[in-house]
Amino acid sequence: MTLNPVLAEKLSAALAPTPPFALTRRDARLPAVPGKVHAVIGMRRAGKTTFLRQLLEERRAVLPAERALYLSFDDDRLAGLERDQLGFLLEEYYRRYPSLRGRETVHCYLDEIQLVPGWERFVRRVLDSEKVEIAVSGSSARMLSREVHTSLRGRGMATVIRPFSFREFLRHRGEEPTKGPRQWRPAERSLVEKRFREFLVEGGFPEAQGLPPALRIELLQGYVDGVLFRDVVERYGVSQVAALRWLVRQCLRNPAGSFSAHRLHQDLKAQGHGVAKDAVHAMLGHLLDAFLLGTVPLATDSERRRNSNPRKLYPADPGLIKAFDASGRANAGRALETVVLNELERRKAEVGYVKTDDGLEVDFLARHLAAGEELIQVCADLSAPETLSRELRALMAAAKEHPRAARRLLVLDRDALARVSAPAVKVQPAYEWLLTPPGED
Repeated sequence: MTLNPVLAEKLSAALAPTPPFALTRRDARLPAVPGKVHAVIGMRRAGKTTFLRQLLEERRAVLPAERALYLSFDDDRLAGLERDQLGFLLEEYYRRYPSLRGRETVHCYLDEIQLVPGWERFVRRVLDSEKVEIAVSGSSARMLSREVHTSLRGRGMATVIRPFSFREFLRHRGEEPTKGPRQWRPAERSLVEKRFREFLVEGGFPEAQGLPPALRIELLQGYVDGVLFRDVVERYGVSQVAALRWLVRQCLRNPAGSFSAHRLHQDLKAQGHGVAKDAVHAMLGHLLDAFLLGTVPLATDSERRRNSNPRKLYPADPGLIKAFDASGRANAGRALETVVLNELERRKAEVGYVKTDDGLEVDFLARHLAAGEELIQVCADLSAPETLSRELRALMAAAKEHPRAARRLLVLDRDALARVSAPAVKVQPAYEWLLTPPGED
């Protein structure tokens, strides 16, 4: 056997000089752990391929071009490609650059590699026998975080790419602040506040940026359909598609709310869908695996209490809320919670919600590896005095149960600050918190 001619063509193209790729730099970084396969995973259309190209350009800025190459296997001409071809590809590369073999580290970025059956064994062999660093990416339909660890036998590390953060949203527009919030001029702050309100509605999917509302909604709904059919129905053989579609829409139309599989099962029955409760559990698990949804459990050290209490459910991006809620109601509060949760996950915090003994609730208890615990309450509208009183009362009650946790109230904008007098609580606009690096506020 010889190297597939399409692969040979792709190798030549990957090694040829190319102009810089137009991209918005992402803040994600691969863990600085050598000898691992770095798997770049996340929801469809969140920017995984662009991130691989960013890594390629960063390497080529300091290394000769031939020591960093990007290859995509998402090509219909490569359908049915066998694993042996990956070995032939490696040998052809070293025939072109024999002086590198065993002497210099080569960086390979392999996109949609999951389309080649058995790719994991090839990657493990290369890590053991060559001076090669490998990052792979692919559809969440076939590349899950837990499967990366299992199939690579402990040699894999996953990096999750999410839709744009607020900082990346501003960077995409050429409006990323160069100074901290305390140094902003009034006009700079006004622009940030305007963009933040837009971000809560439009979200951070790269392709959706700048689109008219109707076209953006159509695009985002198409993304969700792609997840539903390709990441769930095709992968897991789900036959009750109507029930799955109802479940997805129900979850996205009720963001940041408590849910239980039992209640969803009862609602499905009421809608005429004869679905077993175990099937509902399975569907929810598939949607979580595909990064369409995320959940926040009750913050407790008791496994029994955690499992017996409902979880809170959030979409992958605030833009999905507007795309699926046709009621016309204001969703700023739910979108704000979604943005805060996504940022906490970017910061690799362990997140739960708190329910006090007297029934009050705090949106998030975040446990940071280096910065300890933090109670975070999120509120978009504090115009009603009773709302402010309830939010602060919940924070102080939760602080009795978590005395070492810092207390923070995140609001929509600075207009709310004049209404709040709470010396024991750090109150700030959410956009300031989002744009301030951890540990600097």
